[in-house]
Amino acid sequence: MSIVQNKKAFHDYFIEEQYETGMVLEGWEVKAIRDGRVQLKEAYVIISNGALYLIGSHISPLKTASTHINPDPVRTRKLLLHAEEIKRLIGKVERAGYTLVPLDMHYKAGRIKLEIGLAKGKKQHDKRESEKQKEWERDKQRLMRAK
Repeated sequence: MSIVQNKKAFHDYFIEEQYETGMVLEGWEVKAIRDGRVQLKEAYVIISNGALYLIGSHISPLKTASTHINPDPVRTRKLLLHAEEIKRLIGKVERAGYTLVPLDMHYKAGRIKLEIGLAKGKKQHDKRESEKQKEWERDKQRLMRAK
């Protein structure tokens, strides 16, 4: 069950591979995510010291969050992935010019997971071509329904 999707990522990038990662979250963040107060639009993933980090995702704290903590809505969150997969991603990002973007946050077996994509940037003409293709598919579906 999806919590939030990053539709802008599919518009701006060609997504070649997808990985499902866990996230290191605090208690107030889990409660806020379950309430749907999360945004991935401006978020991105970096690799630092052999680990993946989610930067720029915004989780708005609930008003009923604990009073003894100071929530930081845009803090850097560590992503959990197998070491072998991290090494493979490091190689592709550093050598081949790929980037890592968050695609989807969802529940899996009661846990919150983040799907990240290995992506290559689209040029402006690629974006226009994708838009034309989507419009053609929509028109095709309308014509098929009309018959």
